[in-house]
Amino acid sequence: MAKRREDTVSMIDTLAEFKELKNIDKETMINVLEESFRSVIAKMFGTDENYDIIINPEKGDFEIWRNRIVVPDGEIVDANLQVSLSDALQIDRECIVGEEVTDEVHFEDFGRRAILNLRQTLSSKILELQKDNLYTRYKELVGTIIAAEVYQIWKKEVLLLDEKGNDLFLPKTEQIPSDFFRKGEVARAIIKEVTNENNNPKITLSRTDNMFLRRLFELEVPEINDGLITIKAIARIPGERAKIAVESYDDRIDPVGACVGMKGSRIRGIVHELRNENIDVINYTSNTQLFIKRALSPATVLSIRINEEEKSAEVFLRPEEVSLAIGKSGLNIKLACLLTGYKIDVFRDIEGADEEDIYLDEFADEIDSWVIEALKSLGFDTAKAVLGVPQEEIMERADLEEQTVKDVYRILSAEFEEEASQTEEETQTEEAPQPEEASVNPQPEAESAEQPAEPAAVEKTETEID
Repeated sequence: MAKRREDTVSMIDTLAEFKELKNIDKETMINVLEESFRSVIAKMFGTDENYDIIINPEKGDFEIWRNRIVVPDGEIVDANLQVSLSDALQIDRECIVGEEVTDEVHFEDFGRRAILNLRQTLSSKILELQKDNLYTRYKELVGTIIAAEVYQIWKKEVLLLDEKGNDLFLPKTEQIPSDFFRKGEVARAIIKEVTNENNNPKITLSRTDNMFLRRLFELEVPEINDGLITIKAIARIPGERAKIAVESYDDRIDPVGACVGMKGSRIRGIVHELRNENIDVINYTSNTQLFIKRALSPATVLSIRINEEEKSAEVFLRPEEVSLAIGKSGLNIKLACLLTGYKIDVFRDIEGADEEDIYLDEFADEIDSWVIEALKSLGFDTAKAVLGVPQEEIMERADLEEQTVKDVYRILSAEFEEEASQTEEETQTEEAPQPEEASVNPQPEAESAEQPAEPAAVEKTETEID
């Protein structure tokens, strides 16, 4: 009996150890234990329906009760389901044939093999439960940043371990090209995907996903985390360059300034985490023309033609601005396309190349500032951009009065008329002296008269040489 009690304590200690190490809640542990016992009993006797299993997690013990039908002596067919009358009277002195009697059985009496089967079954079920818990927990964390220790570096992926020792995988395709890891260091990445094929959960991380950049901004910029600033769009070429469009719901907050921080203090940490990836932060606007212009910065756009059906835009720039719009290796225009969702084609504006345009801000002394801001909100930053659009369209889109729009057109047009008249006067001044010099100064004729003398001199020189 002492040996049986010792075995029982040994099993209870093992179960307590599983509970502590695997962090399984009490109710789940009870269900796992009962299923394990029933599984072993069913394997031994063919059924577990006539057994009641009582588990007390507080005391750490359990009881197994067996229910059998009383039959006359010598008529037992199945000892697991039936008990003879003489044996039943030792359990319950008042029992009769046909009644059901219940007696307690000790699992250790089933033999050492049954105990080993129980341990194996219990370990298998707890391992399965642990995998389910791991999958469920990380499935809810998809899209969040995690910091994990680099454990093993392979050619195609890096193995990391979280604080509980779970395996996390960072494939080569999800790494920034300039990433370099050392064993034992802590790396940050976003949980991109969690799969559970054949009950084998796999957690895949990423450092190239746009969500990683979004989460980094949420960590570094409190206004984004508080919801005062929203990230509307992200375009990124990992390790090279990124563009991010932000919008503020509070007019007192400059979204670009808040994201960059004082002297770049906030964005500097993000750039360092992304291996010196250049990040352009721009103001988001629902005005498509203006949004495309901002997306193509630092290039200055003269005009834009948009095709909403094909989601395409034709952008016209000065010849010297085209290279800025395209960017090194085409990165700038590629990111602008990704950010705006439009296919952008860049064209050189040859006709306007020789004519200088003027920014609307230069007319602040003649045009009210609120009118200039209204025009700029439509994507018209220069005078020629405004003059190239019908007045009726400006009135409708900017919600301005007819007289206000006429005054704007008059002021802008007058500026170019003055420049044109000045240019014409300068041209006439430069061209006027030319006919007078031709008639008064006979120098060209004198030169032509002396020209025959040069061959003679040459000939003379040749004679002397001979």
